[in-house]
Amino acid sequence: MREDRPAPSWAGDVTAGVDAWTRRASGPAPAAPAPDAPPPPDRAAQGPDADPESVARTILLDQLTGRARSRRELSDKLASKNVPPELATRLLDRFEEVGLVDDEAFARAWVAGRGSGPGSSKRLARRALAQELRRKGVDDEVAREALDEIDPAEEEEAARALVRKKLRSLSRVDDVVATRRLVGMLARKGYGSGLAFAVVRDELAQAGRDGVEEY
Repeated sequence: MREDRPAPSWAGDVTAGVDAWTRRASGPAPAAPAPDAPPPPDRAAQGPDADPESVARTILLDQLTGRARSRRELSDKLASKNVPPELATRLLDRFEEVGLVDDEAFARAWVAGRGSGPGSSKRLARRALAQELRRKGVDDEVAREALDEIDPAEEEEAARALVRKKLRSLSRVDDVVATRRLVGMLARKGYGSGLAFAVVRDELAQAGRDGVEEY
């Protein structure tokens, strides 16, 4: 019995019929990429993956550009970049061998740059410097050797310079308030309470202000 169905669109055209049959047999054709879609990455042009050791070495050299860093700082940086611990240890050992990583030199430079010596920008006292070096991962004995180079007379003079500078902004407060603020400032910079109070009282007297006998 003859079926009453419409003729397919390719009827009478063998080429169209073959194309239609091929599409049915192989499934739907893949969708065309969007006009503004980026081209797929060229794996050959990208080249092979970078060598992990070369990458880690570059990270270390970049970190050491500009200023010295402690071994702990460098180790933490490598860890943040997912460098394997065994590779990080091997490279840091090698950098120590050639003198690029030196916690003793780092500690001395840190104390010179932030301590009470000439040219220091922070005028921190020994106690504050010790805390900073500990946070940097410097061994306590190594830090102590660097801190022992601080001249007590220079430390006291640094405290006096800080007080004289701060006094300029305290002309409108009474002596009790001024003393409290000045001693607190020195304490935050690591100066002991005995030295801080003695320096503040003396500097207030030299400025013609009545210091407080006890604090």
